[in-house]
Amino acid sequence: MTPTLVIAQAKGTRENLSAVLGLIEEARYWLRDKGTDQWAAPWPDNEQRDSRVLRGLEVGATWIVWAGDEAAATVTIASRANPAVWSGSDCNLADPAVYAHRLIVSRHFAGWGLGAELSDWTGLRGRRDYGARWIRVDVWTSNCALHGYYMKRGFEPCGICPDPCYPSGALLQKPVSEIAAPASPLFTELEAEPYVSAEPWYKPTIRRTMPRLVPKLSLS
Repeated sequence: MTPTLVIAQAKGTRENLSAVLGLIEEARYWLRDKGTDQWAAPWPDNEQRDSRVLRGLEVGATWIVWAGDEAAATVTIASRANPAVWSGSDCNLADPAVYAHRLIVSRHFAGWGLGAELSDWTGLRGRRDYGARWIRVDVWTSNCALHGYYMKRGFEPCGICPDPCYPSGALLQKPVSEIAAPASPLFTELEAEPYVSAEPWYKPTIRRTMPRLVPKLSLS
């Protein structure tokens, strides 16, 4: 039986942190045999990586796609560019845009097209909520296969992060106007309570009710 997938805004709980870190670790092990050093080691270290993930949860910028109590995918969304990453880009940073971070799909759902739909959902949500004209991603610099994947999805290169030490420095963007809503979505959206952003490049999305789904995961 095909599981029913739902996407919900994720709070900064131990369970949600565990779910996102679990997806990162799964992807890291899978990528080891793909000719890339992406996520081979947490950048710049475990503590700071985990702190970034938790911060995204705490400010309400992270979303998780759930299949029951299993995390199927995740994305963290920002409405403003991180200047440390995007200041050297060829993009017009004055244009409203949505920035997708840590877009990861569980290997259990590989081949579903879930990553492509989650990327499109991010762009369409950005346009709906704050008039985004672009969806932008910073991609692991040495992962050429991932660059190619995004370009096949209509993204175009738009510069390189000015910090050569930043590992995810390949910058790409796609016009949101080129994204069409799927006729048969893979997941449905649950509504959640409003949140208040504390980061300058995160913009809150007001939602109305708490998700009914409460995943039961742990950090152990």
